Amino acid sequence: MFSLGSWLPAWPGLAWGWALLDTLLQGLVGACAISVLCSLLRVYLYVQCLNDPAQQDLQAAIRVRRRALEPLHVLVLTGVLALVGSRVAALVVLEFSLRAVSTLLSLGKGAHSIQLLLLCQFSLGCGVSCGLSFLLEGAPHGTCNLVLAAGLAGLLAVLARRLALHACTLYELHSRARYCGICMLLLTSGHGVHRLLRRALLIAFAVGDLAAIALINRDFLSTAEAIRFWTPLTICYTLLVVYMQEEQRPSTGGRAAYQTVLVRMGGLLVLLLAVGRWTDIFHVLLSLLGEFWCLLHAGILLEACRLQDFTQQHRPTSG
Repeated sequence: MFSLGSWLPAWPGLAWGWALLDTLLQGLVGACAISVLCSLLRVYLYVQCLNDPAQQDLQAAIRVRRRALEPLHVLVLTGVLALVGSRVAALVVLEFSLRAVSTLLSLGKGAHSIQLLLLCQFSLGCGVSCGLSFLLEGAPHGTCNLVLAAGLAGLLAVLARRLALHACTLYELHSRARYCGICMLLLTSGHGVHRLLRRALLIAFAVGDLAAIALINRDFLSTAEAIRFWTPLTICYTLLVVYMQEEQRPSTGGRAAYQTVLVRMGGLLVLLLAVGRWTDIFHVLLSLLGEFWCLLHAGILLEACRLQDFTQQHRPTSG
């Protein structure tokens, strides 16, 4: 492992040897975090659709699981998150956090967006990767810590996947018979899954944002150099958030989600063309691929989230 870097070809933003192993482990932890989020959201949305007779078709679509695609999904996300540099990953986390805060403020007091939890998939992976990179920087046993973190994350991902499979297969039967502890817990406290995910994501993005700011500032040698980078970044992100708020519609579908990703990554690409490096352009394109892959994998869940948000927005009016 120590001699790999002497004869293997160079790759933009990628180091060989133990650094490559650390990067892959960080990407694996981020991919497992995305898998846990999707599995718990699948459970929550399935239970919600089961309680609504008008969403029986959507319930059947959520129940369909392609087991072979789950390991492929985690494998692809691990590779993408490992290849994306810490600089671009940090920018992705900061941009989504700013947009999420703006969206929550525009919804009003007491309102929430389930769709926002699903749209943060790739940003969550970048945030976890940035957090691990910052927290374990310079640690004497950083690789061992990452192995333990990857093992724990993989265990949580497997358990969450089994929970989703059990709920989508047997919840309807067990909730009526009332003899399964897991299904009874979902029956009585299933509405709290959304609240649990919001709190967990709040903590994850808070740590990711702090780590992202520290990782970006690490590359600057002086305050003037940092100001030359942060000033256009702040202006670009502010204009981007304002544009997103003006273009937001009450019933956005899957096409709008893809358009939002294109606008976000396009703005980030233009910014890095002005103040970034050439390797950052490659990393932005990889981030775009990761965002599209997450949306493609969660197409049915995205439609279910849109319907849940639409129902919540019109519930006071119908009452």
